[in-house]
Amino acid sequence: MNYLPLAGRRILVTRSAQQAGKLSGGLRALGAIPVEVPVLEIAPPVSFEALDRALHQIRLYDWIIFTSANTVAAVKARGEKIGIHPVRESGARVATVGTATATAAREAGWNVTLIPESYVAEGLVASLEKQEIRGKRVLLARAEVARDVIPDALRAAGATVDIVDAYRNVVPEEAPGQLRRALGEGLDAATFTSSSSVTHLADAARAANVGFPFAGVRAVSIGQVTSAALRAAGWEPASEADPHDIQGLVAAVERLLGSH
Repeated sequence: MNYLPLAGRRILVTRSAQQAGKLSGGLRALGAIPVEVPVLEIAPPVSFEALDRALHQIRLYDWIIFTSANTVAAVKARGEKIGIHPVRESGARVATVGTATATAAREAGWNVTLIPESYVAEGLVASLEKQEIRGKRVLLARAEVARDVIPDALRAAGATVDIVDAYRNVVPEEAPGQLRRALGEGLDAATFTSSSSVTHLADAARAANVGFPFAGVRAVSIGQVTSAALRAAGWEPASEADPHDIQGLVAAVERLLGSH
């Protein structure tokens, strides 16, 4: 009989429907029951003006920074829509936050030259500051309402930074009802992969008229920024991933709830 350390544990997965598979699969392999309540849905930015302008002048950038796999996909899709192939037309060096983003960028054809050791914005900034960034022109593609750590630090280091909103994260309409059902059936832990997953779950809870944080449910965070968002919402993380990726998050759940 196989020993499964998370057998029967019900774990909330808050990732978007398109991205939940790897996390749910990792939890399921350890015997857990992943309960998917996507609280993030990818929507177009309010305006494509800034992204289109950047794509039309893509050859002018020395560096391009992708902060997530979603930004890679959004830039590629918009380029195709307006008849620009950014990979072919750009000679820029490419930096990504994390290996998953790097994988997505490489699959889209980009030659990724920099992945920071720490998969957070601060780690990327520290790595870029060693690359003689002064006087360089940088394109930062990201989600709307993202933190300004990267552009602020790079400008302070002497770079010119253009920020483009490649997409928006919105709360799916069905999330409140799904959340009510999930809580009704019971949860052992909730996983969070970004600060947006925290704020959007809180919004879904408000719409569902249920208290947040959830009583008796332990929070597991992918990293320091997400943990800070949880604390700001009054929910102390019970475990944090190290490394700060999906595999690390699964391991953090196992450390917290696994039977030994």
